[in-house]
Amino acid sequence: MTEFKPMRITGNVGGEDLIWRVTIINTMMRVTACAKGRVQGVGYRYFVTDCAQETGVSGFVKNMPDGSVLIVAEGREDILDKFLGMVKAHRDPVIRVDSLEISRYEPTGEFSGFGIRR
Repeated sequence: MTEFKPMRITGNVGGEDLIWRVTIINTMMRVTACAKGRVQGVGYRYFVTDCAQETGVSGFVKNMPDGSVLIVAEGREDILDKFLGMVKAHRDPVIRVDSLEISRYEPTGEFSGFGIRR
């Protein structure tokens, strides 16, 4: 959810004064993601927690009975997009994320950090 707010930006191109009126403000949001693949018993929850700490998102990660891993995270939309890219673990030699099903929601603000739930 990106919100557009007006803002005056001035510049000079080729001796001509120009005015642009655009600002993009990334708003807060919540994502839930279901990771499937080789994601249990390989340190994936700790990997996701490291990604969350690096990006500053809040929420939790949890192993599910069906072998998938549930990720719930809140933060700015642009930061969440970076976080979701990171949790795909493309460069990890052990973890294999075959699919990441993502849903987006309004944030609740209920998290003060990121942790592992059991």
